[in-house]
Amino acid sequence: MNSSSNFPRVWFITGASRGIGARIAAAALGRGDAVVATARDAATVTQRLGAQSGLLAVDLDVTDEAQAGHAVAAALAHFGRIDILVNNAGYGLMGAVEESSADEVRRLYETNVFGLLHVTRAVLPQMREHRRGHVINISSLGGYQSVAGFGVYCSTKFAVEGITEALHAELAPLGIHATTVEPGYFRTEFLEGQSLATSPRVLADYAATSGRIRELASQISLNQPGDPERLAQAVLRLVDADTPPLRLPLGTDTLAAIAAKHVFVETETAAWRELAASTDFPKAHAS
Repeated sequence: MNSSSNFPRVWFITGASRGIGARIAAAALGRGDAVVATARDAATVTQRLGAQSGLLAVDLDVTDEAQAGHAVAAALAHFGRIDILVNNAGYGLMGAVEESSADEVRRLYETNVFGLLHVTRAVLPQMREHRRGHVINISSLGGYQSVAGFGVYCSTKFAVEGITEALHAELAPLGIHATTVEPGYFRTEFLEGQSLATSPRVLADYAATSGRIRELASQISLNQPGDPERLAQAVLRLVDADTPPLRLPLGTDTLAAIAAKHVFVETETAAWRELAASTDFPKAHAS
């Protein structure tokens, strides 16, 4: 076992061989923290980050609950503790809701939602034992506002948001933080083939909505406005905070989408308030 006292913090990061996960892992290692970095093939982590004393690369397919338990056990055996869990493993699915097959939807949920739950359940017992820790779930702009062409993917991130909000309430009395990070479009490999599945079924009726998104994705890929290195530094600032937020939106595009949704919801709620309020039992009048 490496002495955990050698490292200010010990991170456990899923999906750490590329994209946001790799950037966060590199940033944490760069400031002297220890990182347990997982991927389906641990060798890809070492290839990306290099062999170093603070890094433990571990095989993990998050859809395998037993493997999640083994990965966490390996982390604890090596470093003695896990201070920060970053649930980053996941991928996207592009296509209209109707175009997405049951198998495509099921596989997406197995990774993006059930996989996150597998790892979280495996990590939390030792965090509860020590009465400290931070669970960071990587959501998305699409976890706050769904869009045509990514509806099923966004629904998995809506699930992540709901899970994190409950975790925030459940874990706070135990001294453990929970935060959902909501990145907008960052210049990673997310829109490339390894991180994005595309429904092969294409329906002409959706050409102007999800079809347009299919066209735009290839144009946007690797030209996104967000800087992933700055995102990683933002996550370091997040874990340093005495009172970290429940939600951390990252990117001006996410901030704009949140503001626009708030305006839409407030406007629509006001327009339908009378009907919404009419469904309570009538209040009894005092005699």
